[in-house]
Amino acid sequence: MCGRYALTVSPEELKEILGIMDLDDFPARYNIAPTQPILVVVSDETREKGSNLPERRAVLVRWGFTPGWVKDPKQFPLLINARAETAIGKASFRAAMRHRRVLVPASGFYEWHRPSKESGERSQAYWIKPRRGGVVAFAGLMETWSSADGSEVDTGAILTTAANAAIAPIHDRMPVVIKPEDFSRWLDCKTQEPRDVADLMRPVEEDFFEAIPVSDKVNKVTNMGADLQERVIVEKPPSPSEKKKPDDGQLSFF
Repeated sequence: MCGRYALTVSPEELKEILGIMDLDDFPARYNIAPTQPILVVVSDETREKGSNLPERRAVLVRWGFTPGWVKDPKQFPLLINARAETAIGKASFRAAMRHRRVLVPASGFYEWHRPSKESGERSQAYWIKPRRGGVVAFAGLMETWSSADGSEVDTGAILTTAANAAIAPIHDRMPVVIKPEDFSRWLDCKTQEPRDVADLMRPVEEDFFEAIPVSDKVNKVTNMGADLQERVIVEKPPSPSEKKKPDDGQLSFF
């Protein structure tokens, strides 16, 4: 899964890399958690044919996907991820896969290796970033949920796939990475049906990411500094009783 990530590049870099329209300044975010606003990139359907304007724009959505048919979000599970293998046919994501595919820019993501209780090892957090640096674009889905009083909330989820051989020792899932040459095809929901982009939802090459062990400070959503990504030395794990469960910061959005 992908339950925490970071976006620390400047708006100027993001505009250039992703080819998006004007973007307001935003601070570096080192510990983005579920229910928080996240930046996603969508195809600009208002752009006139032949225009020189960028084809894409950035919007903020709540990280926690809510299908349009849900009556009460408080009674619905928080869907921060969607499995690439089943998203095309699953009721929660079927419409978004066809009409609202997005890119989720990130500098990298965090994952936890959670050994079995019998092993006596403790969980270890990892900062997983592109080996060559820069921005990576995760495949995402977007949905606008409307309440009975007419108010609307834009929501989103990150697609995941089976981990490649490099990430598998840490976790069995990883985000789907969309390469720059495939941005347009992934975002094109007019001519590219879900089955046409199914080939993009596969594990990235084994040497694409590097995993850096980091401290358990990332477990708490209130910790938001650059020090979260500092490498730590992995020593002999303490007893299971000292193992900490990450605080996912599941704050109410509704």
